[in-house]
Amino acid sequence: MKKKKLAPPKVDRSRIAVKTSPIHGKGVFVVKPIKKGAVIIEYKGERISWKKAEKRHPHNPKDPNHTFYFSLEDGRVIDAKYGGNAARWINHSCKPCCETQEESYDGKPRVFVYALRNLRPGEELFYDYSLGVEGRVTKKMKKDYECRCGAKKCRGTMLAIKEK
Repeated sequence: MKKKKLAPPKVDRSRIAVKTSPIHGKGVFVVKPIKKGAVIIEYKGERISWKKAEKRHPHNPKDPNHTFYFSLEDGRVIDAKYGGNAARWINHSCKPCCETQEESYDGKPRVFVYALRNLRPGEELFYDYSLGVEGRVTKKMKKDYECRCGAKKCRGTMLAIKEK
């Protein structure tokens, strides 16, 4: 029996739009209702090594901690500054309404954004960046990656903080 080839999920780009965000810079907003569990968009961009990403860093010397990098499980990174789409404008929140999932199609890792709950027009999309850093997280690092989400249980940073 022949194995059925899995296809990537279909993305309906007409359900979202990029606009100015009250949280930070640009953001991605719901234009048409999106159901819980639905795929919203794929995070696209050039796949590069971390070594190349470090050479490119920073994307903007005036804002060195703002990048369009997305870490992949295979050790590479997606750089959405090159070949990226609207997904690069989804902001961080400690109380996200969507999540990212890395999936493999034809041996190529791809990242999709899914709705964690039903989403209404006008809502801004957020996922928890949970940025990983090597070594101990310092106060300066937390400040450099300050969170602006305003959630009641905001942890104050976009960095992944290990529970004690």
